Amino acid sequence: MALGKTELLDALAEAQGLARWAGAEIQAGRHAAQTGQLAVQRKAPGDWASALDAAIEQGLRERIASRYPKHGFWGEEGGGSAGRAGNLTWLVDPIDGSMNFLRGYPQYSVSIALLEGTEPVVGVVFDPVRGELFSAARAQGAWCDGRRLSLENKASDLSQALAATVFPKPRAAFMDEYLAELARVLRGTAGLRRAGSMALELAYLAAGRVDAFWERGMGPWDAAAGLLLVREAGGLVWAMDDREWFESTYLAASAPGMRAAWEGLLRASC
Repeated sequence: MALGKTELLDALAEAQGLARWAGAEIQAGRHAAQTGQLAVQRKAPGDWASALDAAIEQGLRERIASRYPKHGFWGEEGGGSAGRAGNLTWLVDPIDGSMNFLRGYPQYSVSIALLEGTEPVVGVVFDPVRGELFSAARAQGAWCDGRRLSLENKASDLSQALAATVFPKPRAAFMDEYLAELARVLRGTAGLRRAGSMALELAYLAAGRVDAFWERGMGPWDAAAGLLLVREAGGLVWAMDDREWFESTYLAASAPGMRAAWEGLLRASC
């Protein structure tokens, strides 16, 4: 049975509190990270995680289990999967932008979503550097610190659009295809930004700070909360590889009037 409004808002308030807790833990660990006092794991070329990622994820798991003992949990570090229809699963990325965090580059976030089956119904992205909290719940809109977000009146001219992306890992098998897309986007839009956190980039799209986004090689924990933010702000998110969003490794998003032009640019032949 679908969650009602009261249950959704309760879960949203819980997610907001969890995100702020995780953000405080991240900021408290900055000195240790930047002075080499944190244990760091190299998961793959260009893909790093610290002991703090695992500790925060475990803290989130325990707090969620205490409040919602029947809910599932899926984290970037500890694994999991989307539930069956009607099942409730929390999907988290404790530090989206771990390399940025470890290097002291101030662009990283906490991403927390609640899935009903395989669809996000609550999503929170918290930027602990700027203290910005982006949040959304199904049919309740998207918000940033009490301000409602809306993309309904955004311009649809791709040549005037500001796009965003997250670069692939250095040895990504699809690097050539991505570089061709990158060249087309640089030539076909007003500008391109890349900061290293998909969750934040999607939150910025929901807030109208950028107009279009794409990434290859992401995980569902990177996308879930931001996907709901964009949808609730009136924007669009879709899988360029025609898979379900949580199985996709190639997602795109845009303001509502820009989808056809944006997808056309990404798919255009070189």
